Amino acid sequence: MKFSESIKPISYLKTHASEVIRDVVENKKTMVITHNGEAKVILQDVKVFEQTQEALALLKILALSGRNLKNKNYKPLDKTFKDVRKRINAFKRDINEIQS
Repeated sequence: MKFSESIKPISYLKTHASEVIRDVVENKKTMVITHNGEAKVILQDVKVFEQTQEALALLKILALSGRNLKNKNYKPLDKTFKDVRKRINAFKRDINEIQS
């Protein structure tokens, strides 16, 4: 999407609010609202915003994973599974104690 095609002054938003919101939601658009000739806010469909936030979260996870690999901050897969099995067994013991 080209933001240059979706830039509107705040006066346009004030007089066409319903139309602008409908257009943003129906077409999954992002609109830049200007005030005194400067970009001030972004008007965006909430689903598009949520998708963007999810994508950013995944990118952060990838960046952290890459950093951990680079710094050799990880453990072997067999050790990981062993630790997970220990936690599951401890959880099962706790459940059995509660049920007894």
